[in-house]
Amino acid sequence: MSAATLAVPQNDKREIWGWTMYDWANSAFSTTVVTVFLGPYLTEITKAAADANGFVYLLGTPVKFDSYFAYCISASVLLQVTFLPILGALADYSHMRKQLLMFFAVLGSVATIAMFGITAGWHWIAGFLFLIANVSFGASIVFYNAYLPSIASEDKRDSVSSSGFAMGYAGGGLLLLINLLLFMFREKIGMDGALVARISLASAVGDSYPNVDRRPNPTCAITWWRTDHRHDHFYRA
Repeated sequence: MSAATLAVPQNDKREIWGWTMYDWANSAFSTTVVTVFLGPYLTEITKAAADANGFVYLLGTPVKFDSYFAYCISASVLLQVTFLPILGALADYSHMRKQLLMFFAVLGSVATIAMFGITAGWHWIAGFLFLIANVSFGASIVFYNAYLPSIASEDKRDSVSSSGFAMGYAGGGLLLLINLLLFMFREKIGMDGALVARISLASAVGDSYPNVDRRPNPTCAITWWRTDHRHDHFYRA
């Protein structure tokens, strides 16, 4: 750890707030996109493109329409398992922590926004966008977790991490509630289910703002963007 980083006191409330707000942000992607809306919507548009036997074909390989989303999940996890250990080493030993965090956060956010354009016949594009979003999330969360030893002393890390969890549940739950209400009252406001699903997918990305601290690689909060909910603590100096 550099002398510049050591010179900055830990347990700064502003930095901890920015760190927990990242959890508020990306948990919304997990609840709204992955857990609730993307699976059913992607299955429906894949079904519309399937043949009489219920198959779509990727480079000649048959894929059952109701298994397509599960394949997308599996493929994204396989990519994470392959690349995240390498990024973990970069998070611990490189000086590009902030830049890489922001790069993957923005990349995943762009892929999520693009999901608004998913319509019938675009199921392959939808799967590709999800792969980018999910892998980018996993990559960004590696760098996000790597900040914990820098912003909190060892005796405070459990409480700071718990605060991140709490903010994640609150942020993810709030956006999901809004989107579910929109879906429930869609007919009264003149919207069909497909449009509500697309709006809900894109709503997992909203305002983004940097929470710049005094370290060479400050923390960053991206509002309403995340794909999973894990805190793999990097308790390394």
